[in-house]
Amino acid sequence: MKVINVTKPFELSINDIPNYEIEKDDDVIIKVQYGGICGSDIGIYTGANSLAKYPIIIGHEFVGRVEKVGQAVKHVKVGDFVVSDIVNSCGHCYACRTGHHNVCKNLNVTGVHVNGGFAEYAKVRSENVYFVDTDKISEKTACLIEPYAVGVEINTRADVKAGDKVVVFGSGPAGLAAMQVAVARGAEVLITDVFDERLALAREMGATNAINVKEHSLHEAVAAFTENEGAHVVIDAVCSPQSILDALDIVAPSGRFVVLGTGATPSEIPQVAFTKKGINVFGTRLNNKRFPEVIELFEQGKVTPEKMITHTCKFTDIEKAFDVIKNEKNTVCKVLLEW
Repeated sequence: MKVINVTKPFELSINDIPNYEIEKDDDVIIKVQYGGICGSDIGIYTGANSLAKYPIIIGHEFVGRVEKVGQAVKHVKVGDFVVSDIVNSCGHCYACRTGHHNVCKNLNVTGVHVNGGFAEYAKVRSENVYFVDTDKISEKTACLIEPYAVGVEINTRADVKAGDKVVVFGSGPAGLAAMQVAVARGAEVLITDVFDERLALAREMGATNAINVKEHSLHEAVAAFTENEGAHVVIDAVCSPQSILDALDIVAPSGRFVVLGTGATPSEIPQVAFTKKGINVFGTRLNNKRFPEVIELFEQGKVTPEKMITHTCKFTDIEKAFDVIKNEKNTVCKVLLEW
């Protein structure tokens, strides 16, 4: 079978490897149909994802039909259309024991630490597999379940609720997913970007306000949006050293700040930025069993993930897809690979 392999930064190839076989009773082998490219996939390719291991078959946003199952698998069967969570935890460390398996001390992430789904077939643990009713969710749209699970995790970490004034930095897929989940919970959301085309999409997807921070003052926009209170919640999907400082500037006293970044570049943050306002700062990673909630949001039409899909390429055109993401930042949102 053919796989997309990154051996080290900037070295990507399509290789043939032997087909997967069932080895454990809880194994599920999926014939992949679509895969969504995430910023972290590009980060693995460029070396910017500090959490990655090499060599690796990348890809963690993937869907397809069950090809084979182990003897213990009962909740899905051969032929079912499914999506797979990517969190593989040990189950016994402190994080797992306290219900935070997405930050397990011994965490293995599909497509980051263990081989992922940018391949003709993927092999995953049955506990990570969820049935998708294609009468209610299209096969392409199902690729967005994983990024929306991240959006739910972000909102859950920050306890976003009705009446909150939320500011999201960045109108890429992560920012849009977090924004739509917040709106579905009854919050008002101001979202930022530097491209008008992205901001137009954000408005179409339900943002209360969307501002181009190259053309408008972030501080003034947030002051007007929050009636000078400051943002109750700030979600940083830009993930630069400067964006952290901006977030600490605009967050309200006693507000909540959620950090998404996986880069290792340090940011100079004065201690008083935390203590003066008494804010709560949350790191967030992946998702903590949020797929069922996302599937329900999709089925009920409370979010519109299909609006994110701007490009679809054959999986053999992976490098072309990366170029599109790099060179068409103003118009590209979610790029899917098709098998």
